[in-house]
Amino acid sequence: MHKSLLILCLGTALAGTAFAQMPAASAPAAASGVSAVCKDGTPFSGDTLKGACKGHGGVDKKASAAAAKPATAPMAAAPKASAAAMAQAPGGGAGKVWANASSKVYHCEGDRYYGKTKQGEYMSEADAKAKGFHGDHGKSCAK
Repeated sequence: MHKSLLILCLGTALAGTAFAQMPAASAPAAASGVSAVCKDGTPFSGDTLKGACKGHGGVDKKASAAAAKPATAPMAAAPKASAAAMAQAPGGGAGKVWANASSKVYHCEGDRYYGKTKQGEYMSEADAKAKGFHGDHGKSCAK
């Protein structure tokens, strides 16, 4: 009984050794490596990112992510509309400010948020100040 157990263990060990000595071509293909951009602009390529860009300030994740994206990749979801891309509310013009009702901030003509916040109205700067609004970043529109 001990002999058969010994033969079974020896056979299993030999089979494992034979598998380990198989040529690399028959083994599954390994990952081709990774590419990255270091913070100083130096390109990096290797098997892993571990230790990548050591001595170059580390990996620049934004630049590496942009480089990794294919140029023709479709967008997964439509981006949210920014304030600059939103349509301006009608009725603005010279001498009027856009008073954002939710933040109590008014925006001058030419500001990126002028007429573009969800809740607000056009009024004179004097009226906005009288109603408790303050200029964006504390600035006045009067020139």
